[in-house]
Amino acid sequence: MSGAPEVRTGLSSGPGRVLVFGYGLFAVAATGRSLVQLGADPGRAPFAYSLSVVAAVLYLVATTCLLAGSRRAWTIALAACSVELVGVLSIGTLSYVETQWFPDRTVWSHFGQGYGYLPLVLPVLGLAWLRATRPGAHGGSPGH
Repeated sequence: MSGAPEVRTGLSSGPGRVLVFGYGLFAVAATGRSLVQLGADPGRAPFAYSLSVVAAVLYLVATTCLLAGSRRAWTIALAACSVELVGVLSIGTLSYVETQWFPDRTVWSHFGQGYGYLPLVLPVLGLAWLRATRPGAHGGSPGH
């Protein structure tokens, strides 16, 4: 019962709790919306809708790993948040260049405009949180 409870305490209150809630909310929202879009009219924008499924999976992975609190989970969450940030920046830009590929709003199109730009902010907050709670930071490390 050495380092692990300290990390979990950080996620169970304050900014950590808000971050995990945000990721969980986006996991549900992205999953639901992408499945509805793919189910209703898969031929309308298969590329855009499929990217929303990828975003949903990344949100699920990040949520799970942020809650887990181990060193390995921290590393996976770092990768998920990094891919997420690259994705929202890339797809956000692409959605302005190739507008026909994005006839409907998706999680990352237009930098998450349809979701109040939170998909753009969330990975930045996630990466900042992970930096602050990285293994070995402040004398504690996840997974002890």
